[in-house]
Amino acid sequence: MLVDISPEFGYVILVASSTWFLMNWLEMRTLLARSEYGVPYPKMYSDDDRFNCVQRAHQNTLENYPQFLILLVFAGLTFPKLSAAAGMVWIIGRVFYALGYYSGDPKKRMRGVFAYAGLLTLLVCSIITALKMLGFVNFV
Repeated sequence: MLVDISPEFGYVILVASSTWFLMNWLEMRTLLARSEYGVPYPKMYSDDDRFNCVQRAHQNTLENYPQFLILLVFAGLTFPKLSAAAGMVWIIGRVFYALGYYSGDPKKRMRGVFAYAGLLTLLVCSIITALKMLGFVNFV
């Protein structure tokens, strides 16, 4: 099967590329927190939960990043504009997640829970793309 990539896939590439800014922002916040709270390398965690909140915001995003990227690309093959929009929802949700965590109250990380709406959209679109490629659906 030949996959025809539409010009709108450029939106998907822009969203994927924009995650560089998200990842670097999270990394810089963690580096600054290491200095502020005196947590030397290679320690991942501290007795100070203020540092741990900053570090976990970064680590959790890294844990979710591979699945986000692969779903973004797969979903974008069939639904480039919807996938790009869902990807931006995920990115913005991760910012709200981190800012909530940075408050020092881990419960406030839930402010970014809407990121999962973007991720679930990408999952559904990826499954539809797979079913289309396998010939199980023709409506797309």
